[in-house]
Amino acid sequence: MVDAAKLVIGMDGGGSGCRAAVSTLDGTVIGRSESGAANFTSDPEGTLASILRAVAELAESIDQPIDTLLAAPAHLGLAGIITPDDATSFAQRLPFKSCRVSDDQLTSVIGALGDRDGALIGVGTGSFIAMKRRDRIDAIGGWGLELGDQGSGAWLGKQALQRCALVADGLADPSLLIATLMQRFKKDAGELIRFARAARPSDYAQFAPVVFDAAKHGDTYATRLVSEGASYFDQCLNSFDLKKDDVVCLVGGLSESYALRLNSAFQEKLSEPAGSALDGALRLARKLASKG
Repeated sequence: MVDAAKLVIGMDGGGSGCRAAVSTLDGTVIGRSESGAANFTSDPEGTLASILRAVAELAESIDQPIDTLLAAPAHLGLAGIITPDDATSFAQRLPFKSCRVSDDQLTSVIGALGDRDGALIGVGTGSFIAMKRRDRIDAIGGWGLELGDQGSGAWLGKQALQRCALVADGLADPSLLIATLMQRFKKDAGELIRFARAARPSDYAQFAPVVFDAAKHGDTYATRLVSEGASYFDQCLNSFDLKKDDVVCLVGGLSESYALRLNSAFQEKLSEPAGSALDGALRLARKLASKG
């Protein structure tokens, strides 16, 4: 049996699934597993079930009793953890002997930047921007689609469909983007309304590639929309007062789409992420282990 004192557990949970890994104290990953969605806000009970399933599969992957893993220090970065009370109360429900719960922004920042100082833009279905300097992390955004998420896939999709409604009312000019989107709804305004009534951020985000493709082909509104998203990220980075040696990393499904749309001063600072949010969770778990 492996000594639990020589292992740490990291988890990255979100709407698309829960990813887990176990590593030795020197950072060598010896096992991985995946399970279902783990967004605390939208489904706390489902999140708990996904975590327990991921731990069980992780134990099986390294042929160890589950109690061995539950005795190891663990850090879980979960989507939907909004307040410190969320983190504390949920951690108390978990069977780990020693664990910390945080939002997935923290694990993304630690994973991407590692020991470096700089900024991280996370842009996929949602968006957030963070600045790390030594042990301090300051974040902007992460408000969700109703209040923010500017530049994100969900924001692009929702803005584009709102434009479709304006065009349908004769208040805006038609374009390639609008024609393409309306074709998805069989040119039926009723279908568009039915979609919007039940749409989640991930539903809107599916239209982000359509927006970027239309911008690439010169669609005026799509180009303006993408530029607005990039300008938002520039504004956030400007607010951080980046130093000469600070790096800028982008992560998420739209990271490549935005990288070359940032201000040239920020493009010069672009650096590949050191690792993923799961890597960040493992790093934080090792820090927890070092504290005994």
